[in-house]
Amino acid sequence: MDQLINYLLQFGQLNHQQIELIKNKVIFKDLQKEAYFSEAGKTPKEIAFLLEGIFRVCYYNIKGDEITKYFIEENNFVVDINSYTQNVPSSEYVQAITDCQMIIFSKDVMKELSLTIIGWDNIISQITSKALIEKVNRISPMLTEDATVRYLSFLEKFSTLANRIPLSYMASYLGITQSSLSRIRKNVSQ
Repeated sequence: MDQLINYLLQFGQLNHQQIELIKNKVIFKDLQKEAYFSEAGKTPKEIAFLLEGIFRVCYYNIKGDEITKYFIEENNFVVDINSYTQNVPSSEYVQAITDCQMIIFSKDVMKELSLTIIGWDNIISQITSKALIEKVNRISPMLTEDATVRYLSFLEKFSTLANRIPLSYMASYLGITQSSLSRIRKNVSQ
């Protein structure tokens, strides 16, 4: 719980009473590896704060290929923000690629915290802005770099993830085949 509170305090002030209210309203949840936190076609009803584990956000393209858009690691919120805020079905899947431990905020809890805690909406707004900027920064460079540069950039930016995610997901994220990724890794390590 301290991870969540410390994260929230980076974006605004919360007094002891407000912190206790948050602690009393959230629930802890575990999700097994390969299980989905949210699925395409369904409207998200909760937001998670990831305590331990890694999620990936993915979708299926027109050809039916599974494409990994990005990864979410510990100490970040997990939600398809557009679908959640607009209350529409998601077009993406959020899948656990390791066993995950989370703190869950239901929609009702988020509404109650918004009405009860002065400054809550501002904290959430700042967190959302930060997450959207990070999302753009993760995706944008992928469009213009060659495969080796994308791989090296991935290792530099996400060094903690490289050994924790399956190569197939990394290859999908990098926009290359798994065999191409294996070749690049072999060439880079020589």
